[in-house]
Amino acid sequence: MMKHSIKRQMITVFIGLLASMVLVLLIINVSFLEPYYISNKETQFIDMYEILSQCMEKGTMEDKEVSVKMIHLAEKNNISFLIVNDTTGKGYTNVYDSDMLVNQLRGYSLNQAQKGSKILESTKEYQISQSFDPWNQTDYIEMWGSFDDGSRFLLRSPLESIKESAAVSNRFLIYIGSLLILISVVLVWYFSKRLTDPILELAVLSEKMADLDFDAKYTSGGSNEIGELGANFNRMSERLESTISELKKANNRLLEDIEQKDKLEKMRNEFLGNVSHELKTPIALIQGYAEGLREGVNEDAESREFYCDVIMDEAAKMNQMVKNLLTLNQLEFGDEDIVFERFDLTELVRGVIQSMEILAQQAEAKVIFRQQEPVYVWADEFKAEQVVRNYMSNAFHHVGGEKVVEVKMLSDGEKARVSVFNTGAPIPEEDVAHIWDKFYKVDKAHTREYGGNGIGLSIVKAIMESLHQKYGLNNYDNGVEFWFTLDGRNS
Repeated sequence: MMKHSIKRQMITVFIGLLASMVLVLLIINVSFLEPYYISNKETQFIDMYEILSQCMEKGTMEDKEVSVKMIHLAEKNNISFLIVNDTTGKGYTNVYDSDMLVNQLRGYSLNQAQKGSKILESTKEYQISQSFDPWNQTDYIEMWGSFDDGSRFLLRSPLESIKESAAVSNRFLIYIGSLLILISVVLVWYFSKRLTDPILELAVLSEKMADLDFDAKYTSGGSNEIGELGANFNRMSERLESTISELKKANNRLLEDIEQKDKLEKMRNEFLGNVSHELKTPIALIQGYAEGLREGVNEDAESREFYCDVIMDEAAKMNQMVKNLLTLNQLEFGDEDIVFERFDLTELVRGVIQSMEILAQQAEAKVIFRQQEPVYVWADEFKAEQVVRNYMSNAFHHVGGEKVVEVKMLSDGEKARVSVFNTGAPIPEEDVAHIWDKFYKVDKAHTREYGGNGIGLSIVKAIMESLHQKYGLNNYDNGVEFWFTLDGRNS
């Protein structure tokens, strides 16, 4: 059981806010409602004064219709008025017993204001004050003064009605506030229950999922955020169940990997099959030309020398292929140790180019290598040399067009990039994905011509993957670029 539920917190907070608002409104009412009423009454007095002044100036107070209208306006605003013209002796009022108003006006005229009266506003024409009448024990707001025609006037309105209105307003606010709080308690409880019940269901669901019980599902539904969360819980439960199932399958596969010997044996058989296929042609040539020599097919020395050259050339190709296969086999099966050392890659590339000058001359290729500054890298120097040598050999065997082989180096301190570009025909797109496969040949006739067997680029792939470095090729309209990267960092 949670110590502090969301439902209880919501009810407490909401009711607290509502009660605070009601209390603040009550305080405002008590403090400012009566002064506001008094201020409003002052405005009514001033408006009434303006109307009466106009009537007296125009002499329309004698008009019965105007007189009735003034009386209705005064009664509407709960104002008693008295106007006395000392010159004509005429007087106007809206009360039956005007003696009290007459005495009050006379007192004001003689500057005999009641004790404790409070002046609210004073001008040359009139004065507004708040006073207490001891005769009827009532507070009044009074306005007295004179019009332009010399007539004196008195306007009076009791404050009792104002105070009673303020008290009624406060009581109404208390009743309504209490009712609103009661209704709010019910509504908040109801809506918080609708909100928290799904959350409680999600909490129970999460506990079951923690115990790997994925049969439990969120059932409350809904189109709001909680409903979406519940749907996500259900999806997560399904995915977790599926993931655990996949893990169990993976575990079974791991157990089955004990039988990897069959797979390795299959790979070795495939390897031997490819080797046998590649050796068939040179062996057949050697056998044929050897039998020709034995049987004396050609007796002249030049023909015999040609036969011997073919036999030696094919034997050399077989020897190189066997070496390459052994190297590739060691790399693929991780039988060869990798020795990391720091060396100058520029010097290594330059040495490879110099050692392959004969191949460049045979291919009639122009070799471009402009790098002068040393570039130090961390790698297995022997394997890095193999990669460069294989790229260069591949470039010489496939160079065409302008017959240019260009070697470039780029270094940013983190990585060093070596690229070997040769002019000629680009590699067909359908062959790009297979170029790194063992024994794959793009142009089989041309490859056979120079003695290639499709292993060189496979060795490059195996070396670069053993060094955990990147490699690849880029096709251009005028040639092909092969590239690889090495680590240039000191750490």
